[in-house]
Amino acid sequence: MATIAKIQPKNLISIGLLVFIPIAIAAEKLEWGALTVFVLSAIAIVPLAIWLSTATEEIAVVLGPAIGGLLNAVFGNATELIIALVALKEGLVDIVKASITGSIIANLLLVMGLSMLLGGLRYKEQDFQPMVARVNGSTMTLAVVAIVLPATVITTSNVVEQSAINKLSIFVAIVLIAVYAFTLLFSLKTHSYLYDVSVVELEGNVSQDEAGEQGEHGKPNLWFWIGILLVATIGIAFVSEIFVGAVEEATKGLGLTPLFTGVILLPLVGGAAEYVTAVRVAIKNNMDLSVSVAMGSSLLVALLVAPILVLVGQVIGQPMDLNFNMFEVIAVIIAVVIANLISLDGRSNWLEGMLLLATYAVLGAAFYFHPVL
Repeated sequence: MATIAKIQPKNLISIGLLVFIPIAIAAEKLEWGALTVFVLSAIAIVPLAIWLSTATEEIAVVLGPAIGGLLNAVFGNATELIIALVALKEGLVDIVKASITGSIIANLLLVMGLSMLLGGLRYKEQDFQPMVARVNGSTMTLAVVAIVLPATVITTSNVVEQSAINKLSIFVAIVLIAVYAFTLLFSLKTHSYLYDVSVVELEGNVSQDEAGEQGEHGKPNLWFWIGILLVATIGIAFVSEIFVGAVEEATKGLGLTPLFTGVILLPLVGGAAEYVTAVRVAIKNNMDLSVSVAMGSSLLVALLVAPILVLVGQVIGQPMDLNFNMFEVIAVIIAVVIANLISLDGRSNWLEGMLLLATYAVLGAAFYFHPVL
């Protein structure tokens, strides 16, 4: 009963949105049109992503900081990874590559922007640990270098064999995964004290009713939330098949390019849970956790999701390299530089949030009008 009492007020919206899952399935079976299926399946993914995120958080509470932190690190962007894997299997390599840069840009500009804006409207200024922001920013800079290198090799060379680009991408992917492993060691083991403040502040935001429930009934039911995690993961994989099946035809009908679809639309669907979490805790004056979610999600995409897609693509016969469109590279550099500059002082206000959102809007418009090559 304690679990049910906790679920209903916290996830009421996501429970209501679950109705779109059977509607999306019916829309595909009854052939209601690609655009209708695309919209309905996109909405259906959102509550599943929220439940996946919630289950991960609840399991982390039971298993403790070390294993819980690792679980959050692995499942933090599971929705985006599942959608990208399904799209890669269907051969939509251009859209998948665009979604990688789009996720990084969205987390650094849109998520941090919304968090700083809405948190700043409630509190004049908000503080967060600049040390954590600097560490994340330094690691993000390495990820940008990895994204820039293959494109630079092609730009500065007259003739480059595709096989050479594939080999370079595989090597870079392995290095990035190794770097991600070291960042986990840093954040969960050797320097975990730097990240404890977010957990402490989040626990401080628990309501008295919830605290009473936890005190009376103990920790969340582990097996219940493992079941929710599995069901949500399977549900996302299933609905993603429907979503990806309609995305190409639907976006063409709207006059949208694969570049815009991947950079703007897919991250909005796949990252919904992270967006809600980051904004929610920012409004509760926990900018430490909000910034960690935004920058941590970007790192997860750059250091783990992208390399996994490169390696899996080789295995399933849909080779994907790290040779990104030069405009995507420039956009990621802009996002990283601006996010680093704003987070350096460890303080934020609503104007800085507005500046991040304005940058995202300008980049979004640029991608919309970017010509198809």
